Amino acid sequence: MMQENKIKLAVFLGNPGIKYENNRHNAGWMLADSLPFSSSLHWIKNYQGLYSYKANSETEGGCHFLKPHTYMNLSCRSVLAAASFYKIQLNEVIVIHDEIELPFGTVSLKFSGGLGGHKGLRSIKECLNNADFWRLRLGIGRPDDREPGKGGNPESSRIAGIADWVLSDFSPEENDSLDRIFEAGTELFLKILNEGPEYLLPEWAKKNILTGSLTL
Repeated sequence: MMQENKIKLAVFLGNPGIKYENNRHNAGWMLADSLPFSSSLHWIKNYQGLYSYKANSETEGGCHFLKPHTYMNLSCRSVLAAASFYKIQLNEVIVIHDEIELPFGTVSLKFSGGLGGHKGLRSIKECLNNADFWRLRLGIGRPDDREPGKGGNPESSRIAGIADWVLSDFSPEENDSLDRIFEAGTELFLKILNEGPEYLLPEWAKKNILTGSLTL
């Protein structure tokens, strides 16, 4: 059951290496780099990734930041190492990641529930034996004829190549909108850290930043 809590560990999912840095799958890392205080974060190599900590002047304590460097499929190794060391509970973790089951431009807050085909999330669930963690999802849409979140012909996923899609760079047209999307994602993330995530769920369930509407 969801409990009121403070977020103590923020996990930004992505893949290390220059060839991946602008991929759709690295949207989590891209949001971390968009934070207003990103330049002041002191990242060190630890917990099989890059780790930083930021004290929070508005609330007691602070938040641990983590960019796993295990590659997406093994993200759990890094998350488990950090969460275990700092004795962080599962509902005190938020994972920031790309989401093909949301249209491009959608920023969404979610607690627990399905993981779709996201291998980073599946890895974390396998290690932690539970999916009851928070997610800040950044919609990247699908490459096939299936409407995000609506189902459709599953064969089209195989034909279109989901792996190639998430490991490809954002298009020039998408790049024109990324600043707006990450600005909204940053706004949500800072509110989560300062005020807690629970009350933000109704407003940020599935907000499309580009259209100003809720994604159904």
